[in-house]
Amino acid sequence: MDPLVLLTFTIAYAIAVLVPGPGVAAVVARALGGGFASALPMVFGILAGDLVYFVFAIFGLAAVAHYFGAVFVVIRWLGAAYLLYIAYRFWTSRPGDERLKPKHEKPVRTFLAGFSLTLGNPKTMVFYLAILPTVVPLDAISALAFAELTAVVVIVLLLIGCGYAWLASRAREMLKSPRALGRLNKTAGAMMAAAASLVVLQH
Repeated sequence: MDPLVLLTFTIAYAIAVLVPGPGVAAVVARALGGGFASALPMVFGILAGDLVYFVFAIFGLAAVAHYFGAVFVVIRWLGAAYLLYIAYRFWTSRPGDERLKPKHEKPVRTFLAGFSLTLGNPKTMVFYLAILPTVVPLDAISALAFAELTAVVVIVLLLIGCGYAWLASRAREMLKSPRALGRLNKTAGAMMAAAASLVVLQH
């Protein structure tokens, strides 16, 4: 692929990922509540959702997302409901209980929360189904170009997502007193609830 096109896509995508939205709020809340490792499944779930839209756009399946829009609305509401559930668990947990993680929280459920959050996120839809075609000539995509673009999506999202998670987890480690941890739980719960609200309110 033309290096300039690849660079333009990389910059546009990095900006889109960096801008705080439901995904960033959910990752930060997860890292605040349970540390860096507990946020990783959320990051990978968001990446999986991004790759779904990326493939849709690259292979001309934007119409599929359009005609099955109702499905994505349902996914959005289910994702928001699960984020609210996590927010409740954070808000009501006691400092020190399982390192502030909601009890019995399995990585696969956190992954699916990130995945559904991304599929129902209008910002993701707009980027891949509207902005991407203006940056990348989708009618001239080769196997190599597809691999290069996929690598950009994976690397950029993992770097930024893990960066947000790491910064949030460092803030968590600096607050060790039970009172501070209790406030951190409340903060994580509030941020997760805010992420759920953003998922529902965005159009």
